Amino acid sequence: MSRYRSLYGAAQLPVFQNRMFATRDAARNCTRGDLQIVQDEVTGLIFNRAFDPALMFYDADYQNEQGHSGAFREHLDAMAALVRRHFGGQSLIEVGCGKGHFLERLQADGFQITGLDPTYEGSNAAVLREYFTPAVGLRADGLVLRHVLEHVCAPFSFLCQLRDANGGAGKVYIEVPCVEWIGRHHAWFDLFYEHVNYFRLADLGRMFGTVQESGHCFGGQYLYAVADLATLRPPLATPQDRFDFPVDLMANVADSAARLVAARQGARLGAAVWGGASKGVIFSLFMERAGAPLDMIVDINPAKQDRYIAASGMRVHGPEEALQRLVPGADLFVMNRNYLAEIQSMTNHQFN
Repeated sequence: MSRYRSLYGAAQLPVFQNRMFATRDAARNCTRGDLQIVQDEVTGLIFNRAFDPALMFYDADYQNEQGHSGAFREHLDAMAALVRRHFGGQSLIEVGCGKGHFLERLQADGFQITGLDPTYEGSNAAVLREYFTPAVGLRADGLVLRHVLEHVCAPFSFLCQLRDANGGAGKVYIEVPCVEWIGRHHAWFDLFYEHVNYFRLADLGRMFGTVQESGHCFGGQYLYAVADLATLRPPLATPQDRFDFPVDLMANVADSAARLVAARQGARLGAAVWGGASKGVIFSLFMERAGAPLDMIVDINPAKQDRYIAASGMRVHGPEEALQRLVPGADLFVMNRNYLAEIQSMTNHQFN
């Protein structure tokens, strides 16, 4: 009898949602993989059983910077304050620091911090282009692990490796997306190949004997925990840890497609997705598969503009270009409700 209970499946999704392409053909011919999201009934952990790490290679074409948004900068401010509260005066290592923006924010707060990320492209001397292993020879009072744990196979084993690399001690700050938020809001476009794991606060609680603080942030979309690495323990599920997506998780795929079809038959000209990152990539692909392709995708990140998103091959427009082309009254599908007020203000409230 299998220990894995099936929760959700989707075929042939792009393995990278945030990799940008120079041409439409390259974007449409991107590498793809399947989703087979399951729950391990022994550990209670939720993950994509079909994930193949050999398909994942991060390079300079990977663009996931969100800091161009004021709403997201407010989130980073709140998380930096949390780190100051728990780690003030302590040394830090940020594992998987990406482009180094959060690390530099903590540096500005006076933290002694080292970042590790083999894909780092900047010039900050505090960042090493390496993985965090005992061979690096670094230890710190605390580890920062922001939006890393959802990307790695076997997250408990990964945490054990970090603990051992840090001498078996220290605290860790973890931030990951919340799968309960995805289910509650029917956010099927937040389920994609690049995320191997999908977490709840209870999952982190089962992996650590001591959690000093935990909760939800970024409008509930993310969850966080500050925990003691020395108290890591194998997670064991109870009947209360069972998780299911709502049975009507995918209902608004048809609703959105029907709205797009109706818009083309009426007086309005076109419809756009605002948000050329993970959510927008998956939403655009599913609309195309439903026979209702979108006309435009918009993103404020200059590194995405004039390039093409995976799978649907849509070209990303900057806001200024989009505002010139979209007819007032057109539909904008805003991919993240946290940015809604910001987008309404930027577009002078002239769209639906």
